[in-house]
Amino acid sequence: MKRDDFNQAVKKMVDTDSSYRENAYHFVAEAVSRTAEKIREASPAAGRHIRGQELLEGIRRIALETFGPLTLDVLTEWGITRTEDFGAIVFRMVDKGLLGSSSEDSPADFADGYPFSETFYQPFILKEDETLPELPKIK
Repeated sequence: MKRDDFNQAVKKMVDTDSSYRENAYHFVAEAVSRTAEKIREASPAAGRHIRGQELLEGIRRIALETFGPLTLDVLTEWGITRTEDFGAIVFRMVDKGLLGSSSEDSPADFADGYPFSETFYQPFILKEDETLPELPKIK
């Protein structure tokens, strides 16, 4: 599918139901692509379908790499507050023909994947015995 067609389809989805921002759809589509690529690299002969839990792990990794300590804020701004929201976005894109799915796939695959606070906030909280790195002095 051409990028412009994808963008138009996403815009229509958001115009119809604004539960999630356009950026959320673009992020999930990118996460699907990058997760599939990572799976193919690990097992070139596999060429198999991505399961919901694998996608959730890919989303977690990519979000933390991309947004760091702001991940929770960014996702919340996009309307995403739990893993079920990722499933809703995926299946909206499936319904519009933007992503494929198998007969075994279900939005339930994304239920209770991980707690958002622990996953996207806790990695950036200093432990009791940790200190911030020394910053250079401004002259």
